[in-house]
Amino acid sequence: MVHSIELVFDADTESEVRRIWADLAAAGVPSQAPAARPHVTLVVSQRIDPQVDDVLASIAARLPIDCTLGATLIFGRSHGVLARLVVPTMALLELHEQVYRLCAEHLVPGPLPNVSPGQWTAHTTLARRVGPAQLGRAQRIAGRGDISGRFVGLRRWDGNAGKEYPI
Repeated sequence: MVHSIELVFDADTESEVRRIWADLAAAGVPSQAPAARPHVTLVVSQRIDPQVDDVLASIAARLPIDCTLGATLIFGRSHGVLARLVVPTMALLELHEQVYRLCAEHLVPGPLPNVSPGQWTAHTTLARRVGPAQLGRAQRIAGRGDISGRFVGLRRWDGNAGKEYPI
């Protein structure tokens, strides 16, 4: 499993994402519900040293920041990951770059390449393993207008233990 540093949403935004998850599940699309918590991953590695929590405290103190969940997107090929794009504002891109830089020495063996500044796509996952026959329906359910929200927290996720550590 992987470890990650993630942004978490305010209660209203989280509820909107959970509503999409529930609507997808009701339509037979394999959504994230109810196991996960809506989030946006900033950095991923095989392991993240817990000492990073203290290093990232100054970043967490700068929250909340506004965000917009925009268009749907698909990662992968035949059975992809359905997500909503987080519109990349300067504030979000700067926060990501700072988290990436501050985490660098705490990531073992290092960050996965798709999270480096300039390669990162800010998104929140809605469903996994969406097949071609489900794609149109899934996008109609998931893509109903932009969602204005806020990021209110930063957490370290330990995928091995299935445990979050608020920062």
